[in-house]
Amino acid sequence: MKVPLLDLAEQNTALRPEIEAALGRVLDTNAFILGGEVKALEDELAAYCGSKYAIGCASGSDALLLALMAVGVGAGDEVITTPYSFFATVSAITRLGARPVFVDIDPSTFNLDVSQVEAAITERTKAIQPVHLYGQCADMAELNALMSKHGIPVVEDAAQAIGAEENGARAGAMSEVGCFSFYPSKNLGGMGDGGFMTTDDPEIARELFALRVHGSEERYYHKWIGLNSRLDGFQGAILRVKLPHLDSWSNKRKENADRYRELFTDAGLTEQVALPFERENCRHIYNQFVIRAPRVRDELRKFLAAADIGTDIYYPVPLHLQECFEYLGYREGQFPESERAARETLAIPIYPELKTGQQEYVVNKIGEFYENA
Repeated sequence: MKVPLLDLAEQNTALRPEIEAALGRVLDTNAFILGGEVKALEDELAAYCGSKYAIGCASGSDALLLALMAVGVGAGDEVITTPYSFFATVSAITRLGARPVFVDIDPSTFNLDVSQVEAAITERTKAIQPVHLYGQCADMAELNALMSKHGIPVVEDAAQAIGAEENGARAGAMSEVGCFSFYPSKNLGGMGDGGFMTTDDPEIARELFALRVHGSEERYYHKWIGLNSRLDGFQGAILRVKLPHLDSWSNKRKENADRYRELFTDAGLTEQVALPFERENCRHIYNQFVIRAPRVRDELRKFLAAADIGTDIYYPVPLHLQECFEYLGYREGQFPESERAARETLAIPIYPELKTGQQEYVVNKIGEFYENA
């Protein structure tokens, strides 16, 4: 049996007639950059996320950069964030001449450990950027209370978490700005790069709308120095076809996660691998299903690859140990939980179209590995 980490063929085949019709609408109007499809998508995304505004842009990486610009981050500032995330989380900070200040993760959720945040605040702290990793929100209630006390804006890196919730509030609606990605592997993925931002603040929204088009509200008149970061009409049209299916896809991922729990438990494997932790009163959308394999993770991955089971490591090198960030002066051992996660974590298939038999095959092969390890 073959079980890829992600297979979009079934999903795209089912939607192909609608997608082709949507692309035809763009061809008919020639609105290839922004345009009516993108505007309609923005309205639908704002409603979905529970925000007043949604602003499309060229990628999730750009969303983070634009958001930090809009809350005033610049040269010499500090932004508190996690060292255990995708590269763009921190590159957005450094591109503005600011310094990332790392706080270690909670080992149960892989998200920012809020109990360590206050000690990292200085007079140069301009923002904090929590990451909702793998599809589960960071502890936003506690974090927002702390940031409100200090008057520091929050920018949510929700690239993996569209539709995730904490106490009924959705990711992206619990901060000054939420940032999302439409990379094809996301729960709501495009057919190319794309991203968007959410906010309830009309002035921040005004600036974001301008910053994505070179800081211009009126053509050739520039109030800010912005970027060329516009969502194209084809992506807008495709995403409008997909958005109505998002909750059913995320619910199916949750069903697959629950089935994995049963299968791992029934196989007696919970001593060998640790399963994802779900916070109370939260909706986990399972962009990834990440297990911990404290013993011989890399050998397990090779064994699964030989059995045609796709896996990945998110992420093998914490950001404070990346070569390009050596100038920050961090050293190995400073963020032990992030470093341990990099050694132990392994993502296994969780996509909505995954079949029960495929999940059984994955768990059986993991059991076979540990029997012989």
